[in-house]
Amino acid sequence: MRTYEVELATRSIDGLSLRERPSRAPRDGEVRVRLRAASLNFRDLLIAKGLYPVGGDFTRLVPVSDAAGEVIDVGPGVTRFAPGDRVVTSFFQGWLDGPLTYPAMNTSLGGAIDGVLADEFVLSEQGLVAMPDAVSFDDAATLPCAGVTAWHALVESGQVRAGQTVLLLGTGGVSIFGLQIAKAKGARVIITSSSDEKLARAKAMGADGLINYKTTPDWERQVLELTGGAGADHVLETGGAGTLPKSLQSVAIHGQVNIIGVFTGLENKIDFLPVLIKTARIQGIFVGSRAMLETLITEYATRTIRPVIDKVFGFEQALEAYHYMDAAQHFGKVLIRN
Repeated sequence: MRTYEVELATRSIDGLSLRERPSRAPRDGEVRVRLRAASLNFRDLLIAKGLYPVGGDFTRLVPVSDAAGEVIDVGPGVTRFAPGDRVVTSFFQGWLDGPLTYPAMNTSLGGAIDGVLADEFVLSEQGLVAMPDAVSFDDAATLPCAGVTAWHALVESGQVRAGQTVLLLGTGGVSIFGLQIAKAKGARVIITSSSDEKLARAKAMGADGLINYKTTPDWERQVLELTGGAGADHVLETGGAGTLPKSLQSVAIHGQVNIIGVFTGLENKIDFLPVLIKTARIQGIFVGSRAMLETLITEYATRTIRPVIDKVFGFEQALEAYHYMDAAQHFGKVLIRN
């Protein structure tokens, strides 16, 4: 079978290469899946560049956590799936439900363990979720990381409700999922971008407030103006050190700032006074459980919401897909189809 591997010592996207590996039969409790579609996340770029910790003693790693496919074969004792079933991967293979644990944290696909950017892959049946008939392979492949992250932050943790305000930073995968989820729950959405074109696309999807952070560098003031001084009840903080101080200024009294991404770095001196004064909550969000993915994919199927897919590449174009995403011109998800 064909599989992609990242040569970790290269510390570059160009360390990604296509190789041949022998197929293996599934063992007890395992399922073999034929890849139909996979989606990239910012984490995949960081891993290739050597900027994200990986587990074990890997010198080469099969990348990517998010994939949808068709069951080819099942091992002894498998009860959840049969050949021909359509399935999607769960980001943490060992986080099924409830709180995250350290052992489960060491089961993230494409990081702690080999990922799924291959013609076929073998995983525990517990690390897969059945796909509703109404959801395509392409759409399902976008959900495990970015979709679940937004759902975890806004719904599972934040309990977003109608009439509240959600602030989204940028127009990457998490933010666009956040926009769709927030609007489905009846919330008002403010979104930032450096591109007026992307802001126009976000408006067409229902965004209520638009801020170009290049032309409005003090965007936290604009957030307060757009909310009548109240601030945002929920912030999806995907920026990191460079944007967190502004997010803390933007959050409402009793609001929640969800720490999700590190686009602008990790280290920063944080002024906690806004958190104290507003009795705000800072919540770390590390993707989510299999149960969250099951709920999310059902939500998308029943509400007939379609994930936003920016561009689709063929399997042999995976390196091109990495470079395209690295250019940061995408709006929504970047897919690799097999």
